[in-house]
Amino acid sequence: MNQQFDKQAAVALLNQILEAELAGVVRYTHYSLMVFGYSRIPIVSWLRSQASEGLAHAHEAGELITHLGEHPSLKIGPLLETQQHEINDILLESLEAEKRGLELYYQLLAMVKDKSVLLEEYARKMIAAEEMHLGEVNKMLRKPGEVHEFSAA
Repeated sequence: MNQQFDKQAAVALLNQILEAELAGVVRYTHYSLMVFGYSRIPIVSWLRSQASEGLAHAHEAGELITHLGEHPSLKIGPLLETQQHEINDILLESLEAEKRGLELYYQLLAMVKDKSVLLEEYARKMIAAEEMHLGEVNKMLRKPGEVHEFSAA
C-alpha cells in the first residue's frame, strides 16, 4: 500500500455495491417471471443468469467487507416497479440500473487507486464485467442488422 485509504468510506461504498447487486438479483428475477411470448425461454434464461451473476457479485462485495473487519448490510438497494414488462422496457430499465451500479464501482476505484491493490483490482474487474454487460444489453436493444450503438435519445 502506497497510502492509506479511508476504510470506513470504502466499506460504506462496498455496502452500497452489495445492496445494488442484491437489488439486481430481485429485479432480474422479477423480470424473468414477467416475460411471455415465443421468445420467452432464451430471454428468461438470460435474465436468470443475470440474477445469478448479481448474487455472485453481492457475495464478492460482502466478502471484502468482512475481510476489512466490518459488517455487511442487510439492506437491498432501491427497487422500482414500473409495471412495464415488454422486453424493450425491461432492457431499458436494466441498462439504467447497470449504469448506476457501474458508477459505484468507478467511485470505489477512484477511492482506492494506488492505495489498495486488492480493492483496486476488484473494482477494475467489476468495471470490466459491468461494461461488458452494458454492451450486451446495448446490442440487445438494437434492431436486427443495426451495427451502431443503441441510443435512447
